[in-house]
Order: sequence, then C-alpha cells, then structure tokens
Amino acid sequence: MSAVTEAEMAKVKTSSNGVWQGDDPLHFAFPLLILQALLILLLSRLLALMLRPLRQPKVIAEIVAGILLGPSALGRNKSYLRALFPPWSAPVLESVASLGLLFFLFLVGLELDLRSVRRSGRQAFAIAAAGISLPFACGVGVAFVLRRQLPGAAQAGYAPFLVFMGVALSITAFPVLARILAELKLLTTPIGETALAAAAFNDVAAWVLLALAVAISGSGDHRSPIVSLWVLLSGAAFVAVWMLAVKPAMAWVARRSDGQGGGEVWVAVTLAGVLVSGLATDMIGIHAIFGAFVFGLTVPKDGEFAGRVTERVEDLVSELLLPLYFASSGLKTDVATIRGGGAWGMLALVIGTACAGKIAGTFGVAMACGMSAREAVVLGVVMNTKGLVELIVLNIGRERKVLDEETFAILVLMALVTTFITTPTVMAIYKPARRAGRRLHHRKLHGPSAPSSPSAATAATAGAKELRVLACIHGGHDVPAVINLVETIRGHTQPRRLVKLYILRMVELTERTSSILMVRAARRNGMPFLRPLRGGGGGGGGGGGVPHDQVDVAFDTYAQLGHVHVRSMTAVSALHTMHDDVAAVAEDKRVSLIVLPFHKRHPGYGGEDLGPEWRAVNRRILREAPCSVAVLVDRGFGGGEQVSSEQVAHGVCVVFFGGPDDREALELAERMAEHPGVQVTVMRFVDGKAGSEEHAEVTLQPSNTKNADKSYTFSTAIVDTHKEKELDEAAVAEFRQRMGPMVRYEERVVAGNVVEEVVSIGKSREYGLVVVGKGRLPSAMVAELAVRAAEHPELGPIGDALASAGQGVTSSVLVVQQHDMSNADEVPVSVVVVVDGHGHGHDGGGELGNDSKDMVEP
Repeated sequence: MSAVTEAEMAKVKTSSNGVWQGDDPLHFAFPLLILQALLILLLSRLLALMLRPLRQPKVIAEIVAGILLGPSALGRNKSYLRALFPPWSAPVLESVASLGLLFFLFLVGLELDLRSVRRSGRQAFAIAAAGISLPFACGVGVAFVLRRQLPGAAQAGYAPFLVFMGVALSITAFPVLARILAELKLLTTPIGETALAAAAFNDVAAWVLLALAVAISGSGDHRSPIVSLWVLLSGAAFVAVWMLAVKPAMAWVARRSDGQGGGEVWVAVTLAGVLVSGLATDMIGIHAIFGAFVFGLTVPKDGEFAGRVTERVEDLVSELLLPLYFASSGLKTDVATIRGGGAWGMLALVIGTACAGKIAGTFGVAMACGMSAREAVVLGVVMNTKGLVELIVLNIGRERKVLDEETFAILVLMALVTTFITTPTVMAIYKPARRAGRRLHHRKLHGPSAPSSPSAATAATAGAKELRVLACIHGGHDVPAVINLVETIRGHTQPRRLVKLYILRMVELTERTSSILMVRAARRNGMPFLRPLRGGGGGGGGGGGVPHDQVDVAFDTYAQLGHVHVRSMTAVSALHTMHDDVAAVAEDKRVSLIVLPFHKRHPGYGGEDLGPEWRAVNRRILREAPCSVAVLVDRGFGGGEQVSSEQVAHGVCVVFFGGPDDREALELAERMAEHPGVQVTVMRFVDGKAGSEEHAEVTLQPSNTKNADKSYTFSTAIVDTHKEKELDEAAVAEFRQRMGPMVRYEERVVAGNVVEEVVSIGKSREYGLVVVGKGRLPSAMVAELAVRAAEHPELGPIGDALASAGQGVTSSVLVVQQHDMSNADEVPVSVVVVVDGHGHGHDGGGELGNDSKDMVEP
C-alpha cells in the first residue's frame, strides 16, 4: 500500500452520521474497520475449516486470508482496494491489530517458563544453539545473494539486513510448535520434551537477536553506532530492572490475588503493566512487543493468577485482534512484486536454505546426543516451524525499512511453506507407537482387574475384589454426580471395599494459550498427564499435593473422607483424538469401568449442553474402550451435591431385559446393593404378548438406508439366542441367591408399549438412578424397538427413551455397555422377527442377514 500523508490522515473522521444524512460509512475510520474485521474473520475462519483436515495451525489461514484480500488476489481490482482497503485505513487497522499483538506477546511470555528452560539440560541447549547458529549463518549468506539479485534488498544498510535475514531463517515459533506437538500427541514424549525445551531456548535467543536487529536498524539519520549502543544498553537495563524489581512485585500481586481475593483489581494492574512495558521499550527504541514479552516472563506461573489473567485476555486477542494482525501482514504481501525467474529462484533458495539450515543443524547435534536418525530428523522438522513469530519479525523489518516489498513477500511465503509442511512431514515419518508392544487387557466388571501390589493381591485373594473406575469429567458441574455414583457403586463401606478412582479431566486442545498452559503445567508421569505435585502428600492415596481448583478440592476431600484412592489427570487433546487418551488411561491403569458424562445437561444442574462434538467423543470411546463403559445422564443424582458415605440414601432401579449389557448392569447392581444407604430394585421385563413363547428368534438385518447417527445400531456378532437366554436365567438366579432380601426383585409382564412401561419407572420419583444396559445384543422386546426414531442412538433404545427430554423422566440414568470385542462392530438394522410355531428356534437366531418371514420395516 502507498504511504499515507499527514494531510490525508488529518481528514479522516472516526464515525459517520449515517447513510440517511448522506454519509458513506466506508469513508469513515470506525465503520470501515468493522467491515474489514468482518471480512478478515469470515474468510480466515472459512480457510481454517478447509485446512483443519491437514491439521494446520490457524495462523496459516489468517495469513492466506490477508493475501487473498490484498493486492496479490482480490486487490488486483483497484476499485475494490480503494473501497475496502484504502491507504488511509492501513494505520487504523494496524494500530488496532498491534494492540492485540502486544497482548499476544505478553501471553507468549506467560507461556514460557524460564525455570523449565534452565532445567532442560545441556542436550536441549546444544540442540537449540545448533538450530540457531547454522540457519543464522545461512541467512547471512542468503542475504548477500539477495542484495546482489534483488535491487530493493540493496537499499537497506548491510548490518541490519544481515541480522534480520539471520533472525528470519533461524527463529522457531514456540507457540505454534507447542500446539503442533500437542496435536500430534508428541508433547509428553522424549522428543517432544526436547523440542519444547530447545524451542524455549530458541525463543529467548530470537527475541534478543530481534532486539539487536531493531536497535541497529534505527530510523532516519540516527544510524550511528553510538545511538545503537545506547539502545542496546537501555534494553539490557530494562530487562534487568524488570527481572530484579518487577518480577518480585508480580509475585506479590499473584499471592494477593490468590489468597485475599480482589482478583479483578490485580488483573487490571497486570494489563496496565503490559501497556507500560510496551511503552517503555518503544521509547527506548526497541519494539513495544519486546516489553510485553519480558513482562509476561515476570508473571509467576504457579497458582491460579496466570490462568485467570489468560482467561481475561486470550479470547479477544486470539479470536479477534491477532487475526487482524496476520491478515494485515497478508494485505501488505504482494506476490506480484516477485517478478522474473530470478526472483522466484530466490524464493526457492530462501525456502531451501531455511529448511536445510534448521534441519541439518538440529539433526547433527541430536545424533551426537544419542538420538536415532528418525527422531533427529523429526526434531529438525518441528524446530523449523515458523508461523506467527516469523511474521512479527518480518513486519518489524518492513516497518524499519530494512525489507522492501519484494523481499518481504518472499519471506512471508517462506514462513507459510515451512510452517505448512511441518505437520504432514512429521506425520509421514514419525508415528509414535502408543500401544506398540503393550498387551491389551480387556476387562468387564465381573472379570477381576490385575492387582497393582502384593497387598492388593492379598486382598483380592481374600475376596475383596478391587474396583478400578475411570471417571471422565469436563468441569466442576460433573463432580457431585460422579462422586455420588462411585460411592454408590463401591458397595461395602464397613469393611470398605478396595476402590481406585481415576479422574480424567478432558480439555479440548485449541489455539488458546490456556490449552498449552495446562499442558505445560502437567508433568509427564502417567498417561496422558497427571496432576503436578504442589507440596505435601495427598489425601487417601489420591492425587497428592495441594489442589489447584475446586474440582481437586472436591475429589481430595472425597479421598480423605471416603477412604478411596483418587488420582487426578488431565487430557488436553484435539476432540478427534480424545478417545485415544481415554483408552490409553483405561488400558494403563487396568480399569474395569469408564464413566462418561452425557453430552446433554439437565437445565437445573449441569448448565449448558456440551454440543455434538463431545457426543462424537463419547461414541468413539464407547467403540474403542478396552473395558466396560457407563454413560451417566445426570439429573441431579444424589441431590446435585456431594454427600458422605453415611448420608447416601437413594433408590436404584436396574431394568433387565437380557443380553450381555443387561448382565453387566446386574453386576453393578450387586455392588450397589451392598451399600447400606442404597435400596436396589431389579425390574425384569417379560414379554406378555400373545404367542410370545413361540418367538424363538429375532433376526437383525443390516439396513443400507439408515444412518448410524440417527438410528439404533446393534452388534453384528452371531449369537445363539437360546444360549443367551440360559445365561440370562443363570445370572438372575445367581444374583437372587447371593443378594437374597438385600434386593427387591420384581418381574413385570408387558403386553403393550415397552417404552411407556420403562419411562414410567423414571417418572415415578421413587428412584434416584435407573440403570439399563445398552442392548447391543438385544432381547426380542428391545430389538423390536429398532424401528423407533432415535434421538440418542449411542444409548440404545431403552437408554434413549429414558434420556430424552420430552419424556418427563426425573431420575438420573446410567447406560451400561459390557466390554466384549466380539460385539464391538455395530451397524444400523431393520428388525426381522422369525416365528416358529413349534417353539423350536433355529441356530444362530441373532445373526445379521438371516432369512426372514416377517419384516418390520422402519
């Protein structure tokens, strides 16, 4: 864009009087800024959705959006460019975007823990040093070539141009790298830890080099070495003062905020500190973002204060202001300035040199440190991530007149290409074997878990079977129901049964800084991330340390009062891979039951629904879990509050139709019945239709016209229905014999609507919890319900009926799925009932695709 004179800017007004008074809003700064922001956000979001399958960071979409909106594409139409992006609007857009950049660099400093950098050891330092020095030297070499080949590149001074080129080729974008590693499940692997530590070293060195480059670039006539020296000395003094004086002050602020409340005041003080720091470094002659970055380093990373500040800042910055900044970079990038084969050859040279220098330097030192060749290559590739930090460097170089338009366009394209190829390259050459060489232990509730210690083995042999439960939660609203459910399932309270409860907090990995802060705060001690220790021992053999929020307080209290072993973990993962983390925890900890929260919440207890993405997560867990799974539809189970063992008093109804899932529900009922405060009723439904004794088989046929997201699915396994009935009868008989008067057993003969009968139980207010099997291998009564329109097909026909909001059910619902690999494959079906008048069934009565006599079409 052409330069804007002071006279032109003086004519610019902020807001218009409206079209009815003859004003064109596009000729005024504020309405034009709104329109520009809308265009940028809509296009960048659309591109981000398109690039999501390639797992590209959002910054790629934002830069490309700016390039498409700018002179490289749409901007070739001069009328469009003058109307929507006139030269006088550029300072307004860039000023607003730069404010976002200022706070973003503060968040980058907040992410970077200098203590972890110091602790990371010589290996990471050596890799970082090689990953900076060799590409820096390559960048200096390329700078000489560019000055000879591109006329515009020779206009800047030698020293600043060489330093900017060296920084541009040697930098590693720490925020983008952290997100790519987390997305690829490499963050807690040895290679990921090394890459993150080396990138942290690299980040600090890069900002020092950038400050040097800015200092020696100067402006106007102030290019003497004495002025540059004063700038450097003032910058060093700024860092020293902030680290020696401001850092202790921020530690005091964080303690005051965490201990005595008044958090809003201290957050405001912190945000003012960002602005003061930026103003200070700008007055020194170093870019304002350097001050914001250093101030971010001074904020303590322990406690809740850093997270609270991040929550206040990150949404506005990452979702609105930062896209404006990177799009403005694209708007200033005119690919048309790269003219001729020589210029495009320079682009190829810059890209090749940037990749070769970073990868070769990192590869050599990594091999010398004992890494395998493949891991060394992967480390070099991920360290070559440029992204947003690179764009910041290039924009500063352009502002300081060090980079002309052609060189700027070449380097922007280089940053795009190197960042774009990182994820696909790593995925192609390195696939960490999460489950390789690990024996899969598939468990059901009635299949004993492996004892974890000699004492546990002794207890197991004594008849006290240990129960290991993995409860997945999203936040504090899930805590009371999970604790009350575990307390109900545990059975005996005197003597106490052995119960190990693993809590897995599921957090979506996003572009937000808080996602990576949570990952960085967790230490690598288990799968995926155990809660870090923060002091003394934990209660009840639980998570240990001082709890860092109300969720941990609740579970630590339960561990101490309930004498239950509790271990807290956090999984920060992209939603499409979250089920891998859950399955890995269940496998590593040998749990027998996974408890999942239902994606819809009761209006009175759970707040807002989680949405269809989390429903998809639940469905993948149900399909991939190595043990039995229970989905909890919470309607204020236990009164919506956590209660102690002595206060538990509620009724539980177990609905039994037959099949493996219902038998697993019966196994849970046996444990619940042993709890003195739980009254268990087993309600067995018997088909009372005329001629029901003659129904020997129910054949399920696959349906090509049905959608698995909207229709019930049943197992494709071949099942002997007579054997299943025998197993059902044996399970019920054994259960009644063991439980005796402890459980109320009732058989209900149903000749009419089965769904109405089941729903009436949930509406009766007699039971706090209704337990049902999912019914993947259904009885004849459940199979006939496949024709119903499914609202929540992952719960099965009975669970869906009880979970649907329109039914008026007040009880909480627990839908149980028994783990059985032979029943894992499910397909949408049509129902086929085969009637044998003599009462004799055919072999394989549950097989999909058998011949049929009567078909019940949906």
